[in-house]
Amino acid sequence: MSEAGQSIGTALHEGTEALRAASATARLDAELLLAEVLGVGRSHLFAFPERPIPAATIEAYRALIARRRTGEPVAYLMRRCEFRDLTLSVTPAVLVPRPETEHLVEQAVACLPAGGQVLELGTGSGAIALAVAHERPDARITATERSTAALAVAQENRHRLGLSEVHLTPGDWNEGIPPGPFDVIVSNPPYVQTTAAEWGNGALEHEPREALAAGHDGLADIRSLVPPATAELARGGWLILEHGARQGGAVRELLQAAGLEAVRTECDLAGLERLTLGRRP
Repeated sequence: MSEAGQSIGTALHEGTEALRAASATARLDAELLLAEVLGVGRSHLFAFPERPIPAATIEAYRALIARRRTGEPVAYLMRRCEFRDLTLSVTPAVLVPRPETEHLVEQAVACLPAGGQVLELGTGSGAIALAVAHERPDARITATERSTAALAVAQENRHRLGLSEVHLTPGDWNEGIPPGPFDVIVSNPPYVQTTAAEWGNGALEHEPREALAAGHDGLADIRSLVPPATAELARGGWLILEHGARQGGAVRELLQAAGLEAVRTECDLAGLERLTLGRRP
């Protein structure tokens, strides 16, 4: 990148070029990071491209661009991300919430009766539980997390968003889950194969492995949580799980084997099988 003292427009161009080989969203990344160090909205960058940038700000921007070139997620660099209508704090202790996970929230809200009880297993940043609480203030929501560091992030988000009614508690589904009955149990569990190519190409190296890796076929955690989750569903309650794009068939079989009915898989906006749900008779 060129010397400090450059304009906003020049900095954006050079940041984009620096990221082009490392990110499919190079221009957007550069915009977000420059807006972050300037303390302005992205619209400011477009309105005032000729404005000079202070030297110290250029150095801070360069440092973020360098980190992004290594594959570090923009959300970690900014320490926040957008999910549904919420702004969430995120750290390397939690997965960065993905856009496709918003569909999990939509399904949970659609399946939830008035005043219903929801359990989220493995809440991470709290994204799913807090989004459901935001959209359904009538719901009674419990969310568990086995990572102490991740649970602290979820608690921070709950406090900052004013969603104190969400009950956050330590928990590992391998050791049991809170007693129901729950009208909806939802989870975005680990589902990446331990042999997946993403482990070797750096795509996942910055996010917590324990929140991603799930055995040789990516189904170890889903296998372990389905039986106890099913047992805590209310009659007519729904179990809703996010999974990998090629795991829909296997997850449908697991839910059917657990005795759930009306089992179906929903696709994400890219047309990939992304979540499967089933109802307890």
